[in-house]
Order: sequence, then C-alpha cells, then structure tokens
Amino acid sequence: MGRGTGIKMSIADGPEDMDAHHLRRLIQAASGYVFDWQVEAETMRWSNGAAEALGIAELGAEQAVAADVYLGRLTPDDAPARSLAFDRYCRDGQTFSCSYKLRRDDGRCVWVEETGIGDFDAEGRPRRVVGMVRVVQDQRQREDSLVRLAHHDELTGLANRGQIRADLDSTVARVQSEPGRAGFLLINIDNLGAINEGYGHPVADSVIVEVARRVQRQARSGDAIGRVDGNQFGLIADLGEAQALEDIAERILGTVRDEVVQTRDGPIAVTVSVGGVELPEVAQSGEAAFGYAEEALEQAKRGGRDRYVNFEHCADKLAKRRRTLANGDKVLAALNERRLKLAYQPIVDSRTGAPRFYECLLRMLDNDGEVVPAARFMPVVEELGLIRMVDRRVLEMALQTLEQVPDILLTVNVSGMTASDAATLENIVGMVREQETLAPRLTFEITETVAMQDIAESGRFIGRLRDLGCAVALDDFGAGYTSFKYLKSLAVDLVKIDGQFVQDLAANRENQLFMRTLVDLAQGFGLATVAECVETQAESEAVASFNVDYQQGYLFGRPSLDGPWQNPLVRAAG
Repeated sequence: MGRGTGIKMSIADGPEDMDAHHLRRLIQAASGYVFDWQVEAETMRWSNGAAEALGIAELGAEQAVAADVYLGRLTPDDAPARSLAFDRYCRDGQTFSCSYKLRRDDGRCVWVEETGIGDFDAEGRPRRVVGMVRVVQDQRQREDSLVRLAHHDELTGLANRGQIRADLDSTVARVQSEPGRAGFLLINIDNLGAINEGYGHPVADSVIVEVARRVQRQARSGDAIGRVDGNQFGLIADLGEAQALEDIAERILGTVRDEVVQTRDGPIAVTVSVGGVELPEVAQSGEAAFGYAEEALEQAKRGGRDRYVNFEHCADKLAKRRRTLANGDKVLAALNERRLKLAYQPIVDSRTGAPRFYECLLRMLDNDGEVVPAARFMPVVEELGLIRMVDRRVLEMALQTLEQVPDILLTVNVSGMTASDAATLENIVGMVREQETLAPRLTFEITETVAMQDIAESGRFIGRLRDLGCAVALDDFGAGYTSFKYLKSLAVDLVKIDGQFVQDLAANRENQLFMRTLVDLAQGFGLATVAECVETQAESEAVASFNVDYQQGYLFGRPSLDGPWQNPLVRAAG
C-alpha cells in the first residue's frame, strides 16, 4: 500500500462486515494508534494521541484528514516496501505488517510499525482498511545497535576484526581482478598492558580511543579501519599509482609519537609499532595478508618498537613460509584433537636426590603416534602467533594433572608473547583463579631474555602470578642479558642456572667462577637455585658443592609422558 498504487484513504463509514472482530485482531497485534481508511473518500480518521506520538499535528483525533497528509510523510525509500506488504498480504484477507520511517513536523524521522487489514469489493478493489501504527524507534535503535555491534567495535566505533577480515578479502579479490594497488597495515599500541596496569582500564581505554582517532586522521576516504585486537588496529589503504604504504605508516608513527595523549590522570606518552604488506604483489589472499602483516609487526616489536616493517619475501622465504603454514596446520590439528601432551622431568633436591618439582615439557603426538619434541614444532608455533593458544593449553593440562595427583608440584613455561600480552595474562589469571587451591603447587617459568626485554612489564606479569599464590622462576639465568641489578625488581622465587655453566663444572675454572657468582647473587636475594642440564655424577657433585638447592637433567630422569611420580612431595620453598 502506498502512493505509487493510486490508493487513497477515506473517513466515510465502511461496510458493516468490517466488524469489531477485525479491530480486536489489530489490537491484539500491538498497542498503538488506530486509523480508519476509507478508500473512495481519500481520507482517514485517527484515534486519540496519534498527532502527538507521530509528530504530525494535522492528525487530529476523530477528524477527517486527507490521506496524503500521512502518506506524504513516508520516506521515499520506504514507500515501495509498504505498498508491497499491502499487496502481498492484505488482498488475501490476511493482516499485513511492515516497518518504515515517517517524517515528523520537526523534520526528524521516526521508525513506526504499521499493522492493518483490508476489505475489498467483488472485483478486488479496496473499499476500507483499518489499521494501527505504533512508534518503534527505541526498538529499532536497539536492533540497529546490535547489527552495528556485529560489525563494529563498541569502544572506538571502528569496524571489528571480523569486518576488517571480510574487507581485506574483498580488497585482495578486487585488486587481483582490476588494475590497482592496495596495502594492509597492522598497528599495535606499545606497552598498553603497562598503561592498563598502572592507570586502570578507563585511562587505557582513552588511549585506545585517541590512537584510533589519530589513525583515522591519516586515512583517506575509502580506506577501511578497524580494531582487530585489544591493542591493535588494521588499516586497508587504496594506494593508487604513487602512494607508498611506508609513507602512511610513517605518518601514523609520527602522529602517535609526537604528541602525548591527554587523560584524566595526566599526559601519557604513547608509541605504536606497525607491520605492513602490499596487495596483491605480496599477498594473494586476505588470510595471507593478515598473516604477513602479523609477521612484519612482530619484527617491528622485536626491533625496539615505535617503528615500521614492511613484509617482503623471496622465493626461498616463500617456500619456507608454505612449509611453516603446513606445519602450523598440523599443530592446530593436534591441538584440536588433544594430541598435545605434557612430559614431566623431575627437579631433585641436591642434598637428598628426591624429586621436589616436575617441569612440564610439551610434546606432540603425530598421526602415527610418534612423540615429537617441542624443538621441532615450537618455532612454527611462535612464528604463526599460535603460542598464546598453546600456552593456555599447557596450563590447562598442568592444572588437570595437579588436580588428579594431589601431592606433586609442577612448573610450566611461559612464552614471551604470553608474558607481554595483557589479554592472555587475564585469561591465565582467570584459569588459575577458578582452581585457586592448586596455585601454591604451581610455578611459572619465564626466561631471563624475555624478562629483561621490558623489566616493568615483566615485573607486573610476575606480580599478578604471585598474587594468585603461584611461584615464579627465572629460567636460563646467566645466559641472557645477565643484568643482575634488575633481579631484585623482578621479585621471582627461583632462578634456574643455564646448563652451559654446568658442563664440565668440576674442571672448568670459568664455569666455576660463573656458578659461584650466580649462586651467591641468588642467595643474597633469598632465592632458591636450580642447576639445569646435569648429566653426570661428577657434575651433580660439583653443583652440590656450590650449594645449589636443586638439580635437573638426564642424570635424574628424562622427560616422561607417563608421569614419573615417586614419593609424596611437600610444597616448594619460596
């Protein structure tokens, strides 16, 4: 029903067969404002309150009103749909219903829902229609909001990860079929976890919003921008013939770096790291483009942050990448099929030789049942950004073991990506908190090299774990930066001395000097010590002579999938 059909409304009394039954059907459908449309008279009558509710002053209660007073307020885009709804249902004697926008006297548009039923003569011409109109603005706004949230980030209003991935797929397809160039940038806010920890979520959110605004300023009309992770944005840029992706990235770096972000707690200096990939020269699919940009971004972060890296690959690198992706698929399959397993290696007391802890070491069972050591697949896991997922699975398995075997203590390794990612840390905290009685029997190991990359961030990571009741060990101590002055600020419970200082300890004077220095330093801070890679009795005796608390190595047992539990253990010191 609409202006395009030539049908008009009338207030003339209708036939008696349009009885109260029809009106009851309408009233049951929805509460609103009833109209009575007499077709030949081209007028309509409205119930009380319609003028105020619909914002059309001429719709006086029980007064004859020209049909065009109301029909003329339909937005042009909605009139055809209204007409279609009428033609499709009303002529068959059914109740018709449709929603559309109505222009009010003040110029604003409001969403309404109309329900009606018609009476037709023998030749199928409408004689009378009665119906009801109700305002559904709030409902429609909620529905629109839900639709928007399905495709947009609530905090920044930008497209969300799913929408950007879809836009990236379509962009790659377009530049492959039509002349043109495009590029994809992945933009990471540096140290957002530290800002969140130091200032709280509201301030961190304000930083995210401001960085989003600055990135938008550097984009051009037609570019797509979205928030793809808690601290990451994606930008799809149409490069044309002369535009360089690096120029866009450098402008983004500058606009974020050169002006502090004003927050309610004062100004905060912020930087970003950016990884980019050109389309379609380098990436032939949206999935590949996203992966390449992630790889470039990780290079930018490892290179010191606040910089841009453009992904490039040669033939050898491409072949390696394909092998990496294939191996990544194998790891994902093993993860989904529960073929990632833990092997347990004892850590023994230097004085008694009795196991005190068991370190959880990851293994993968291939399709033939072969046990694959971590060294053969973990580099792929880290390169493809799967490490956070794997770390969560390792923790899940360790917690299950602690629950099943109540007398043991376990240590689990934590990757650098997990240690520096605020969202993953919160996930880990939540997993442990759900089984908080197990926390005192769990030690997290973080390597010295990772810890020294960002002392403040590592300190916060360690603090959160210790607050849960877990212990924290500094792994490979002495092999990395050997920044001993930072050891106290990290507040760990245990240091694991790198195996290179254990080899030939009884005869090697340099190793003896390092061992004495490392043990004295740890004991000075009240920390327990573990010597790694002890393989011979001579090495074990030499380690014990330096008062190292615990030892680990093949001499005491190789990693075992069977859980080589021995005597009941007590809670670890520290």
